[in-house]
Amino acid sequence: MTELVALLSTGKGTWTEVIRLMNGHEWDKIILITNEFGKENFKPKENTELIVINFEESIEMIIDHLIKQLKDRITGTEVALNLASGAGKEHMALLSSLLKLGVGIRLITYSINNIKEL
Repeated sequence: MTELVALLSTGKGTWTEVIRLMNGHEWDKIILITNEFGKENFKPKENTELIVINFEESIEMIIDHLIKQLKDRITGTEVALNLASGAGKEHMALLSSLLKLGVGIRLITYSINNIKEL
């Protein structure tokens, strides 16, 4: 797993899981999907790229935007994916985008001081 893709959105305590994932492994690249609030309030690591989305748009528009933003950022054939943060609509849009790009997905979480593949 060289690239981490994660939502950085809503949900009590979900930013903590994303931070632990970011710090718990040497990622070649970290791509965080967030909104304006996340952009303004989250302090990313050096190798982190933020994709800012308006989650109030239609799911079709979010998917189109994500595909355009992700296709040049993902360099491998597989990503480590975390969906702990965010709502169902955001999860569906990100999953759809990655699948349409043909990228393999490994679902990961942070559990008891280590990264766990689901």
